[in-house]
Amino acid sequence: MRPSRTSTQFSRRTFLQAVGGTAAALSLTSRGWLVGAALARPAGQAKTPPVIRAAFVYPPTEELRKVGYYSWPGSTFDAEGRQLQYMARLQDLERRLGLRIAIERDPLADGDAADRFIRQVKAEPPDALFLVPFKKGHWPHLTRIVEETRLPTVVLAPLGVLLVGMIRELHRKPGVYMINGLDSFEAVENGMRMVRAASWMKQSRILNIARSAGTRQTVAHLGTTVDTVANTGFIEEFQRTGPTDQVKALANRYKTQATHVHQPSDEDILDAARAAVALKKVVAEARVDAVMMDCLPGLQHPHRHVPPCMGFMDLRDEGIPAGCESDLDATLTMMLLQYLFDRPGFQHNPAVETELNHYFCAHCTSASHMAGPDARPEPYTLMNHAEAGWGCVPRVLFSPGQEVTIAKYLHAPSEQDVPQMLVYSGETISCPPIPQTGGCRTNVETTINELKDVADLKGHHLVMIYGNHAKVLRRFCQMYGIEATI
Repeated sequence: MRPSRTSTQFSRRTFLQAVGGTAAALSLTSRGWLVGAALARPAGQAKTPPVIRAAFVYPPTEELRKVGYYSWPGSTFDAEGRQLQYMARLQDLERRLGLRIAIERDPLADGDAADRFIRQVKAEPPDALFLVPFKKGHWPHLTRIVEETRLPTVVLAPLGVLLVGMIRELHRKPGVYMINGLDSFEAVENGMRMVRAASWMKQSRILNIARSAGTRQTVAHLGTTVDTVANTGFIEEFQRTGPTDQVKALANRYKTQATHVHQPSDEDILDAARAAVALKKVVAEARVDAVMMDCLPGLQHPHRHVPPCMGFMDLRDEGIPAGCESDLDATLTMMLLQYLFDRPGFQHNPAVETELNHYFCAHCTSASHMAGPDARPEPYTLMNHAEAGWGCVPRVLFSPGQEVTIAKYLHAPSEQDVPQMLVYSGETISCPPIPQTGGCRTNVETTINELKDVADLKGHHLVMIYGNHAKVLRRFCQMYGIEATI
């Protein structure tokens, strides 16, 4: 029996008319790109939106109807209608994430169409591809696009289109994020965030405040620029910054928002505010996206500046990664996690509670808005710097029972080498009390899901963020040539 067309199914003519109306509403550029409003942007410098070329791979339903056999996904699957739905959802992602998505209006219906698409992509490579198969038999066209273009690619296959062997072809393939699910646009958003993060990292600059100036560096694979300046600029700005109204207001905020003040005096808190204002000015004038500082030498005798830890907390809360001890990999990790998940990080020293098999980590600064800039901040107390024994730093008190991701990007020395990413997940237990507990002021005890014995955890200065994002982070690594490990 010839299947009837339901009210939700589209003829070829109706589909083209609808696509034409949708395209007009999406403000096509001269190249046919669906240009988003680019509302989303990082907290640092403005970025050029990444470009994603999107295509749907399937034959017109009318042709299948004439043949009288549909194969998977079957006769009731409305490919043209589903394409319109997906295009509208892509438009929403484009607007919210600040992307440019160039959608092929016509589906890639045969090998010639796939060839034409490949030629166009090679002639003007985008940042990534987004491919959607709506016909099992057209899968070879899609895999050929992936193989011949060699671009980062997100594939969304609706459940019931592909067989497991097909899915397996791309599921673990480097350079690809393969999604096979029921209209899984949450996963598509993750994929688009991956593309955006990679693009933003390539456009980002880090200011390294060190003992002496250095030459400009470009991080292999990520493309992030690092400018190293002598710390004399920050020290001089700190010394110039007096107890202005701005400084006094900031010191008052630190004191009144703290749940308790331990060792720091009012003068210590005021000096911490002076350092924070000076640091923010240096970062703003440098027009960078992140900062890292070789901060410990200045805390030793003779004191050249106060601990900058309160300023680091503020910067991270505002979405500007601030790395302690000029640790490049920790700073890159905070940037990646911020760009991927909109969460600030807690860079820390690692340890382990052997009897409970718990992870323990600590440092003398952390973001307080751990759930994001618009979320309720975690409470904090004010203490002196643990290792220097003076100044004012935050002890942020993390919520118990909070899922977390703990990671560390390990950059490669050259483009020929493979970078790594340590990826762990767990749940916060408590913030052990001080002074019964040693170590730095902000601390937390967590579980680790991936390790039978937590003492096997690798790395130093790892970064913790709220939320279990380990799976997505590993998929990002797969798509961008990073070896994910534990």
